[in-house]
Amino acid sequence: MSGYLEILAILTCAVFVVWLFRRLNLPAILAYLIAGMIVGQHGLNIVHDQVDYDHFAELGIVFLLFTLGLEFSLPRLMAMRHLVVSVGSLQVGISLLVFIIAGLIFGLSFSEAFVVGSILALSSTAIVIRQLSETGAMKRKSGQISVAILLFQDVAVVPLLIIIPMLAMDSQSSMAWALMLAMVKGVVVVALLLLIGKWLLPKIFNIIAQVRTDELFVLTTLLVTLLAAAFTQWFGLSMALGAFLAGMMLSESEYKHQLEADIRPYRDILLGLFFITVGMKLDVSLLISSPFSLLGLMLCFMLVKIIVIKTLAIKAGEASKDAWASGLMLAQMGEFGFVLIALANQSQILPTDVASMLLGAGVISMAITPFMINNARSWALFFSREKSADSLELSQLPENKVLDNHVVICGFGRVGQTVSRFLKQDEIDFVAIDVDPLRTQKAREAGEKVLFGSSRQTEVLNAAHLSKAKLVVIAFGDDKQSLEVIQKIRSMNENVPILVRTRNDDQLDVLQTAGANEVVPESLEGSLMLVSQVLSLTGVPFSRIMRRVQKERKNHYNHLHGFFQGEHTDMSPQAMDRIEFAHAILINDDSFGCGKSIDSLNLGKMKVNVIALRRGEIECESPEQSTLLQSQDTLIIRGKPRGVEKAEHYLQEGK
Repeated sequence: MSGYLEILAILTCAVFVVWLFRRLNLPAILAYLIAGMIVGQHGLNIVHDQVDYDHFAELGIVFLLFTLGLEFSLPRLMAMRHLVVSVGSLQVGISLLVFIIAGLIFGLSFSEAFVVGSILALSSTAIVIRQLSETGAMKRKSGQISVAILLFQDVAVVPLLIIIPMLAMDSQSSMAWALMLAMVKGVVVVALLLLIGKWLLPKIFNIIAQVRTDELFVLTTLLVTLLAAAFTQWFGLSMALGAFLAGMMLSESEYKHQLEADIRPYRDILLGLFFITVGMKLDVSLLISSPFSLLGLMLCFMLVKIIVIKTLAIKAGEASKDAWASGLMLAQMGEFGFVLIALANQSQILPTDVASMLLGAGVISMAITPFMINNARSWALFFSREKSADSLELSQLPENKVLDNHVVICGFGRVGQTVSRFLKQDEIDFVAIDVDPLRTQKAREAGEKVLFGSSRQTEVLNAAHLSKAKLVVIAFGDDKQSLEVIQKIRSMNENVPILVRTRNDDQLDVLQTAGANEVVPESLEGSLMLVSQVLSLTGVPFSRIMRRVQKERKNHYNHLHGFFQGEHTDMSPQAMDRIEFAHAILINDDSFGCGKSIDSLNLGKMKVNVIALRRGEIECESPEQSTLLQSQDTLIIRGKPRGVEKAEHYLQEGK
């Protein structure tokens, strides 16, 4: 198969498998690995010359290490130094030692056992951090312990990138000499790059930023990353080390976030290719023939890491439940494990069967990680036999009185608390519901009536006396979560008014259809407040401003829907089903709509609305339906992108 067809096959397989895995809420890394297995020599054998892809895919690791360097924060490391040193460093050291001893017992050489230990000692920064952020567990103590351990693991990757290639040396003396030389080179390279980064790079990026050309900024970012990688490679060290140092040099600069945004598309694509090349090496037949060995390896290394992390965290003075939770979160093998497997394969240190077994165990451990993180807290409470801070006492009202004719506030963040303060000023009774145990505890200590729990749970809503409430305020701002709460409330109480806060007007109709009486979009309300200030400062009477604002709210912000798209407007498939655009259509002599009335065109069937009609220099807002369109009229319509496109075709061509 020619190179072009090979690339086409790889991309086709990757697109389908990544789509399937994301639909199943599984990490994209696993999808790339599976895609590699399918197209590799142990699968459909589509790819014949993997070496070419290996060289290209190595750039993915270069960009990954660059972004890791950008995110590396020395102040953050120092702020968490207690956990980083007492738990993070010892976790890597002890786990590495345990796995080396186990490897030697099973007949591996020291070099092989060291590589295996290094691979298994690391956890997945990408999956764990993302999952912690999505579940809101980052603020919990168990999340902080996990982040501290991951910080040290990320630092530990750098010396491992230097050491592992050195293990391929024939004799111990030559290996020791090469390792010493590599360390000296490493110190020199780090010093040189840090000096360059401190004095030269900021000046270069200042000059580039003044040109105000996005393409030049992206090119400079790519050039700096690849130059740093080439510099360390020239010294006989890993390219990834140079990229990490380049990112670290720029991590404190004002351009950090722009650099990260620029490099991300290249990193994600090339990193995907890297994981595909790793998956190509996975011998499926070996995994099928030895499933119990594979599962045994996975369970053993995960159990070792859980016990090590739990023990060290308790020794560091952390609560047993937090220690258990951190161990469960970090039990998997990490993406850098695959990087080290690839590096060991290049240096011919690991046997193929051992590498395949590690790959298989790593893939499965990462696949179950989201499930483990979601359940880590409940499992930790079970293992530690501790009561949760968010147990029964937080699920009952502080005062033993029955509420009646009160307001239920779902979500006690900044917006929910602001609502509660105004209710208290007018002596209106309320009870709030929130899923953050710390916030609930602090609020209750201050005498607030706040229940811990999810607003989607029947028991919690009953505890808030929903049946006797006169109003429910949903203050999350998350449309999906709000929709589920509305449906739950309506199943329990059909009559209580529901007021919903949302960030914009994307889901306004959906929320109202589900049962919300009023939906307040923050972006549109902010626009209304700005408009009212503008009109006031330009001399419009206050009474007229208030009438305009009230009319707009009554008409469900009709004038504030739809906007003219810009260069950076989100045009993703998800956005296309959500947002409304305003669009101007010029009618000419040959247009189908010329000479026809707006009413006869029946544009409503395409789910678009006519905002205005411009004829010459005169613009008529909401024109009469009987208005006949003339040549050179500009009809301004509003609707979802697909509806707007259909309407334009119809007006011009009649179909």
